[in-house]
Amino acid sequence: MLRLWQEECVGSALEKYLAGHSHFQVQATPGAGKTVAAAEIAKRLYDLDKIDLVLCFSPSLTIADGIKNTFSWRLGCSFSGGLGSIGASFTYQSMKYLRDSFWETIKKHRVLVVFDEIHHCSGDEIENANVWGEQILRQIQGIAAFTLSLSGTPWRSDLLPITLAQYSDAEGRIHCDYQYGLKQAIIDKVCRSPKIVLIDNDRLSISESGQSKSFSSIPDLLKQSATPYQSILQNIDAMTYVLGLGCKKLADIRMDNPNAGGLVVASSVGHAIEIQKVLTETYEQSTEIVTYYHENPLEKINGYRNGTTQWIISVGMISEGTDIPRLQVCCHLSFVKTELYFRQVLGRILRTHESSNQQAWLYTFAEESLVSFAEQIEQDIPDSCLFIKPDNWQDRPQASVSLDRAYFSDQQKKKTDIGKTQLSWDKERLEKPSIITAYSASSGQLNLGNFRERVIAAFQ
Repeated sequence: MLRLWQEECVGSALEKYLAGHSHFQVQATPGAGKTVAAAEIAKRLYDLDKIDLVLCFSPSLTIADGIKNTFSWRLGCSFSGGLGSIGASFTYQSMKYLRDSFWETIKKHRVLVVFDEIHHCSGDEIENANVWGEQILRQIQGIAAFTLSLSGTPWRSDLLPITLAQYSDAEGRIHCDYQYGLKQAIIDKVCRSPKIVLIDNDRLSISESGQSKSFSSIPDLLKQSATPYQSILQNIDAMTYVLGLGCKKLADIRMDNPNAGGLVVASSVGHAIEIQKVLTETYEQSTEIVTYYHENPLEKINGYRNGTTQWIISVGMISEGTDIPRLQVCCHLSFVKTELYFRQVLGRILRTHESSNQQAWLYTFAEESLVSFAEQIEQDIPDSCLFIKPDNWQDRPQASVSLDRAYFSDQQKKKTDIGKTQLSWDKERLEKPSIITAYSASSGQLNLGNFRERVIAAFQ
């Protein structure tokens, strides 16, 4: 049975398609069930004899596999692209390797093409398109019978337009045919209300060349020294503290939901291994690691989804689109600091299930940009993410980060080299972190010795 928002979305899409339009854009908050809505749209178009085939594209193998399973279930047939199948699920990365005969299929048949997390595809013309956007513009736009774009975070960090998207001239906002925001999803009990814990420290010190300098906060440290954010993420005392808070909270939740799980988003493979060591040796937690460098990541994710292991540690594998409803705690320890990525990570713990305890807690450090993102979480599309088309594409700001698989290259296995500089955290109360109690106000502070936590409780 469809949720109310899914039924409304499906109805709006069919109404537009049957009125002679070929494209439909959906923004639905992460965790709301966009894939099920898309599969229902495909089924109804097929039942109305408006399409012959369905093709889906998404940014990772994990998401593509989930789409294949959902569409196969909803359409009642194979979705592998083989004999007897009416569709298939691909990654955007595979686009450039598809044969000419594949693209001819779109020309010869009535095809619905679904683009999940469409913000990965940039460009409204060939000149400003990335590789995936260019393939869509050349091979699909204006050729497929229908196209459907989905995103929970419909903007890009590099200020390029999203492929197939339309923008308002006045405000620069993306035009979505249907929107379903986090606030409404929480009211409908489709998503959990998140609490974001920003961890700071009032006694940071840098020791260099026999001299020591103290700082009153993480933003102070990063502004007034050459210390990179990675040094905080990789500091064993800081890592132990934030993971301890996460373990405490997960233990509390598992008293009601024995299968509740936690996600740690790591910065690199080496970082993930260090995190696993802290979780297993210091806090006696059961863990799983999934990265592009470990074997069988999809099998491990599926095993974790249906299992009871406490923590899953990921590098670039569970940032968006991955459906693991039992995740309720997240430690965001990635050096990727964009609002897009922050919201995608948060979305992993927002999907509800049938258990009694529906808390969702995200722990991260009080780095200045992350603080700003947390404060804006109640905005579905933040004003800072409005698209403004420059007069000259060559003059546009460079992308602050790429979320493609290539971003997590072998180079990220190496720790940041900060020479002879050493970062020291005061270790008071590291052994037994106190349990955090959320404030009912929109934000608040809890003082834990030389560590302090600010809790932002969204939609309270």
